[in-house]
Amino acid sequence: SMMRKRKTTDSPHSSTDLSEGKENLRLKQEVGLISGVSLIAGTMIGSGIFMSPEWVLHHMGSPVSSLLIWAACGLLAMFGALSYTELGTIIKESGGEYIYILRIFGSFPAFLFAYTSVILVRPAGLAAVCLSFAEYAVAPFYPGCSSPQVVIKCTAAACILLLTIINCLNVRLATSIMNFFTAAKLLALLVIVVGGLVLLAKGQTQSFQNAFQNTTAGIGAVGVAFYQGLWSYDGWNNLNYVTEELKKPEVTLPRAVMIAIPLVTCLYLLVNMSYLAAMTPSELLSSGAVAVTWGDKVLGSWAWLISLSVALSTFGSSNGTFFSGGRVCYIAAREGHMPDILSMAHVRCLTPSPALLFTSAMSLIMIISGSFTSIVNFFSFIAWLFYGTTISGLLYLKIKKPELPRSYKVPIIIPIIVLMAAVYLVLAPIIDQPQIEILYIIVFIFSGIILYFPLVRFKYHPRFLQRVTLHLQLFLEVAPTTRVAN
Repeated sequence: SMMRKRKTTDSPHSSTDLSEGKENLRLKQEVGLISGVSLIAGTMIGSGIFMSPEWVLHHMGSPVSSLLIWAACGLLAMFGALSYTELGTIIKESGGEYIYILRIFGSFPAFLFAYTSVILVRPAGLAAVCLSFAEYAVAPFYPGCSSPQVVIKCTAAACILLLTIINCLNVRLATSIMNFFTAAKLLALLVIVVGGLVLLAKGQTQSFQNAFQNTTAGIGAVGVAFYQGLWSYDGWNNLNYVTEELKKPEVTLPRAVMIAIPLVTCLYLLVNMSYLAAMTPSELLSSGAVAVTWGDKVLGSWAWLISLSVALSTFGSSNGTFFSGGRVCYIAAREGHMPDILSMAHVRCLTPSPALLFTSAMSLIMIISGSFTSIVNFFSFIAWLFYGTTISGLLYLKIKKPELPRSYKVPIIIPIIVLMAAVYLVLAPIIDQPQIEILYIIVFIFSGIILYFPLVRFKYHPRFLQRVTLHLQLFLEVAPTTRVAN
């Protein structure tokens, strides 16, 4: 807050502003248990459960082994979230992995994380969700055949532009959209679960007979199946991005995690069983949009309901990704790791519009160049690289600094399991099928060094950059966030 206090003293009425500034810089603690659970569950249930089942099955080869992968992914997400809960009660700041890596390992690794997250990870997640939104939104117009890629990509791009407008206009609008869509997606999943239970009760269990047949056992295949499954659980760490805004974080954080993640895991397993009850494994594999095929088979003339609710669900989830993505950008800029412009807010709408515009521009580039599965695999590779780093930081604190006050302690075996899983998930695809793209990603992460030393370490700020910032400020009508305007 030193930087921001300095900014405030430069303004005319400095004495009053300083006292106001100090009070207002703390974000309001408004997120309670219910909102916490819906923030985790609402972001986790996005496009994954409607898109990934065919890919998990494709890589695993048999129905029961793919169900085991789904259960294991849920367990891993739970273990990861519990480990993050302890971190969240030691380091009570918002910003997720970024702030933990910064406080434990220092400025350089945290900068690499922020740089990769803002330019690659967040936009990739957004692009993947919007692509799956587009697949479902477009599917009803092309019955019986797969939709043209051009149409899907244009629809996904339109989705991103619409989200950008909503999120730049009004925070309240964005959050109410999030709540409405969370309800829609839970309803869609419940319809699928109930439909599946009815089918199973009628005796449609042919997918589960000799269910282990054709199981694959390559470490790479299992790793990639995990990527596709874990993509559906992504968002388990979402509350750690808003720790400063939780009511009683030491109680709310562990409770919300322990309610939301088992709830989502059970739903996912039931939905997968329902898909397998309605379709044979081969039908599931050939379907472009699993839930739509399920709807055609089970609901008959009401099948359009599924397409609609899945489109709503994925749209809501991308809105959530967009909404929390601004946090890392904003907090990294607050710590001096990102250009000032990204920490500014719109003068009238009070939304972090520069950060949002930047994210949407990067997402559009990814949509034009990639497909759903390739984006998910990239996203997961980088994400688990940084999850692993964060968890090793927790292990370091547990072993070296046991005296730090913490209101929640996770048994040490749990972070060890998560760390082993992270190492496996990062190395398995490289060992099994080394792809040139992974080399590009690693080169990209370390290309941050070129920017870090001059701009962050030695605080070299070229004149032209300051001029660009000024012009952007005028053009976007944004200002540094010092005082919270009422």
